[in-house]
Amino acid sequence: MAPSDKKEQTRYKLAQAIKECMQTTPVDHITVRQIVEKCHLSRQTFYRNFLDKYDLINWYFDKLLHESFEHMGSGKTVTEGLVKKFRYIQQERVFFMAAFRSDDCNSLKEHDFALIFQFYTDLIEKKTGASLSQELKFILEMYCYSSIYMTVKWVLTGMKTPPEQLAPFMVEAMPAKLEQLFIRLKLL
Repeated sequence: MAPSDKKEQTRYKLAQAIKECMQTTPVDHITVRQIVEKCHLSRQTFYRNFLDKYDLINWYFDKLLHESFEHMGSGKTVTEGLVKKFRYIQQERVFFMAAFRSDDCNSLKEHDFALIFQFYTDLIEKKTGASLSQELKFILEMYCYSSIYMTVKWVLTGMKTPPEQLAPFMVEAMPAKLEQLFIRLKLL
């Protein structure tokens, strides 16, 4: 992921700094001061780009998620998107292990859920031309929460299962009604 403009370069510089801080300090104890000192930027620059350290972590994760799922629905499957996501998490192991340990209300776990849930909702609604029923929304929400839980567990227990094996496990755990819909929409 190459930064495209000055603002993006600054954001990536801040992301690199927090990743370095995460190697020695739990996320909940990292300060904005530590981040900006690490990358030789001002606090003002930090706050022009992010609300807080969790906003920075979530922005960085958004980059991952966008890259992992951007082609889904145009020939790529849920499984292929998940494999890409898990491979990237492995490459950024230190970042994700630290980020997933945080239980703050703005934590990556909550952000990941919100993003994945919205992504699948938008994808389904776009492909079907209809809003999700209350039942399907419930099933999707439950599936997204459980998949985030299992992703966090995978990361925090050392990522022993290869992405090519983990992604199909996640798909196989999908509730039947959601699986049938994804098959009909050619997402599986």
